[in-house]
Amino acid sequence: MIISAKFITSLVKFDEKLSSNFSEVAFLGRSNVGKSSLINSLCKQKNLAKSSATPGKTQLINFFEVTCKRNEEKFNINFIDLPGFGYAKVSKNLKEIWNQNLDEFLKLRTSIKLFIHLIDSRHTHLEIDVNLNDYLKRFLRPDQKILKVFTKCDKLNQSEKAKLKNEFKDSILVSNLNKFGLDSLEDIIINQTLGLDK
Repeated sequence: MIISAKFITSLVKFDEKLSSNFSEVAFLGRSNVGKSSLINSLCKQKNLAKSSATPGKTQLINFFEVTCKRNEEKFNINFIDLPGFGYAKVSKNLKEIWNQNLDEFLKLRTSIKLFIHLIDSRHTHLEIDVNLNDYLKRFLRPDQKILKVFTKCDKLNQSEKAKLKNEFKDSILVSNLNKFGLDSLEDIIINQTLGLDK
């Protein structure tokens, strides 16, 4: 379980160096999908990860040190909150630069063990999410995993949730509002970063 978390730093550029002795979890998703809210819910802190007032405008990579506990043993991992993508108000040039830098960052940062791809549960087949999933698969290493996490599931009825889970069997459905699915997600994060989720 996650017992504490603290903000480490924000990087403006992907090529800025920040060494890590810990396994890392990268949170990716388009703007407004709920990345910051999910990190706050997992870490049980309301304002640990802050959302930008203008989605897609602040292009920062935020790092958080997270202390976990499993079988009475404590260990640390890092959460990486990547900038939201696909927001219309970001210029095309900025998007291209960011995508190029992101590509290098994700491929070279070998400490990342889990990519959490957040998808709005009401919009499950957007081209931008399909492309991101395909892109991650192209360079995924054997010690890495992609996990689709469908957010805002409190907006769905039981039938819609069942249909979504049936279509994406290895995914997790979550709601920051009623904390649905957070315990299951926490277990996957811990097992994957410890190398137990084979």
